[in-house]
Amino acid sequence: VYLVESGGGLVQSGGSLRLTCAASGSTYQIKTMAWYRQAPGKERELVGSIRIDGRTSYGGTNYADSVKDRFTISRDNAKSTVYLQMNSLKPEDTAVYYCNAEVVVSIEATVTEWGQGTQVTVSW
Repeated sequence: VYLVESGGGLVQSGGSLRLTCAASGSTYQIKTMAWYRQAPGKERELVGSIRIDGRTSYGGTNYADSVKDRFTISRDNAKSTVYLQMNSLKPEDTAVYYCNAEVVVSIEATVTEWGQGTQVTVSW
């Protein structure tokens, strides 16, 4: 499974961006997809995740407290794509945003794949 993020950029405080993560390869093996972010000098943190089971979604999502009610994760299974809609952006949201997929490789094992990241910068 290969992941490619896009949609990052520079936006003013209060603005919006939508990030896209396109998966390719054995996408039918993806169990869960998630967005993480890493700000300079800080550890990578989970932004939110969404479960995917083959071509059918469960609809469950989890979000970090800092982004609840501002960020929304959605998916398009037909396109093997996950989106992160970010509204009411704040300067503290500035970070490199990474897409992540949990891929089932056997009955008892999964592996985690990462994209290359996309920079989001929020100015005052």
